[in-house]
Amino acid sequence: MKLPTLPAGAGLGLRRSMLKTLEDVTANEIPFLEVAPENWIGLGGRMGKQFRRYTERFPFVAHGLSLSIGSPAPLDQQLLADIKQFMADHNILMYSEHLSYCSDEAHVYDLVPIPFTEQAVHYTAQRISQVQDFLGQRIAMENASYYCAPQREMSEIDFINAVIEEADCDLLLDVNNVYVNSINHGYDAESFLRQLPGHRTRYIHVAGHFDEADDLKVDTHGAPVIDPVWQLLAKAYALFGLKPTLLERDFNIPPLPELMAELETIKTIQNTAQGRQPIGSKHSVLAAQ
Repeated sequence: MKLPTLPAGAGLGLRRSMLKTLEDVTANEIPFLEVAPENWIGLGGRMGKQFRRYTERFPFVAHGLSLSIGSPAPLDQQLLADIKQFMADHNILMYSEHLSYCSDEAHVYDLVPIPFTEQAVHYTAQRISQVQDFLGQRIAMENASYYCAPQREMSEIDFINAVIEEADCDLLLDVNNVYVNSINHGYDAESFLRQLPGHRTRYIHVAGHFDEADDLKVDTHGAPVIDPVWQLLAKAYALFGLKPTLLERDFNIPPLPELMAELETIKTIQNTAQGRQPIGSKHSVLAAQ
């Protein structure tokens, strides 16, 4: 399967409210953008034209919200067809999804954890393989945040690694989710990071979260990235080499200078890490530009 090369550097998740904000920004400043295809498929009129201007100027990746890869319900073939057409229409480089589910007979509008079981490993890996075959390319699965672990038979890290290995897919590494889960479920974030398949990591997500309590963090993408998450990002580069890294911000979106400042923080961490040899990586890594 084809494996498109993603631009190096610090990208940004594009939201509809940013269409005006980012209209004068260039690909030299933000080398790639990410969208949830469900929010843009079939979009017409003025906003559709605005979006087309962006996809003509920037490299794009697609990060799905509702394919519901772990759902007991059949895969949504119409959604898959729409995603494939959307990617072709806008020259989208790659597709990723959450290692979770959000539907059975109806959508629940939240990410529900897949049970960490051997049966779920085989089921989920088989569905990922179906998606890859349909799209004609490898996809990346994101380590998801979760707040309970129903029917748990194995650890989160063992579940993630088993699914990715059996499906022969890639990883979208969300370092904020690693941090949030490490607090909520009481494990060491750096130790967890070291056990992930760095050689399969296509790119990285970084985001902010909400502090509900000292031992409860909620993955909201609605706040600035905090220092422990930046430190975990630096550790990921030290372990796996430089990877394209994308800032997510879904609400409480600040003025453009504040967004650009967070992107500059990513670039600073990348520049600091540049030149280190990746540990345990099977593939060459992308240098920050």
